[in-house]
Amino acid sequence: MASLNVGIVGCGVISGIYLKNILAYRGLTLRACADMRPEVAQAKAASAGIEAMSVDQLLASEDIDLVVNLTVPAAHFGVSLAALQAGKHVFSEKPLAVDFEQGRKLVDEAEARGLLLGCAPDTFLGAGGRLARKLVDEGAVGRILSGTAFLMSHGMEHWHPDPEFFFKPGGGPILDMAPYYLSALINLMGPVARVFAMASIGFPERVVTAESPRKGERITVETPTSVMALIEFASGAQVTFTMSWDVWKHGHPAIELYGTEGSMRVPDPNFFGGVVETTERGGEWRGHDAGALALGAPNWRSPNWAPELPDRANYRALGLADLASAALAGTPHRSTGRLALHVLEVMHRILESAATGQAIAITTALDRPPALEEDAAGALWKGLPETASAA
Repeated sequence: MASLNVGIVGCGVISGIYLKNILAYRGLTLRACADMRPEVAQAKAASAGIEAMSVDQLLASEDIDLVVNLTVPAAHFGVSLAALQAGKHVFSEKPLAVDFEQGRKLVDEAEARGLLLGCAPDTFLGAGGRLARKLVDEGAVGRILSGTAFLMSHGMEHWHPDPEFFFKPGGGPILDMAPYYLSALINLMGPVARVFAMASIGFPERVVTAESPRKGERITVETPTSVMALIEFASGAQVTFTMSWDVWKHGHPAIELYGTEGSMRVPDPNFFGGVVETTERGGEWRGHDAGALALGAPNWRSPNWAPELPDRANYRALGLADLASAALAGTPHRSTGRLALHVLEVMHRILESAATGQAIAITTALDRPPALEEDAAGALWKGLPETASAA
């Protein structure tokens, strides 16, 4: 088998970049898509030149080897479990599940069946994450002692056409956005040992302002929208971790790490490229641009950016290619269900700590993901066919 046949379940906003990028990776052949709304699946299938199916048809199809779960978080567990029970490899958007014990069941199910379970985010495998990892491993900043991580904005209602789930249990900036930051930090420093946190709801009601049928609707917020945590890693490093949708504007870098020999700024972990900055013992910041590395060049234009040129590196589906290579060639699997389960526990313990006022230890064991070397990363990407439309 030269490639895995891929079926996508969930044809919402995020599916567009997957439908495009799957065509550019080796080891993947896009076959079909499904959605609980048949007309949405039909539209996506027509634009991608693939078959539209019902969810049950896709899961039962003998022509599908790998199911990509792009449903809303509350549906992640049910769809992923059904796909595993149907004998398919699975790659899920984050989080692995809304409930930690459900996430554990998915990992156990996959391992019992000899199937691969992967989960977003895969951004830490992009050029920016790999370059930061290389610099850390080479000792550019010495042993990491502490750091900061900030994700702060004013929420999702201004751009997402149907943002209600973001503000309900299972949503919020922790379960929605913390996976990017936690995965990036774990890639650099290894697993988390314990957490302590506080949380609040800054705005009890949100108004949808995105151009959509729901514009003007009011959403009652039922989950914390500002969370501040102290995260201690097994290495001993301690990171101040702030995730908030209650901030209009700020000036904090996404991630800064402070080591015995210097400091490092890590690019936005929501994307795949960017500039890593280091300083040696208080010297001037030095930039290390990941743009020339594999999966680092800008290839995607932010909707709010005026010029018709790409400004971000968006190589989503890299985790699928990593999984396919592991299944077909026995290479290391990095964006794994076990990593996602560890991240899921950390997120739940942060919320639990905020509710109880207690520091909480992390119980899931995890090895630091193997590094993805430059040659191996480049080998996964074959490039988009000329007929592929721009994102």
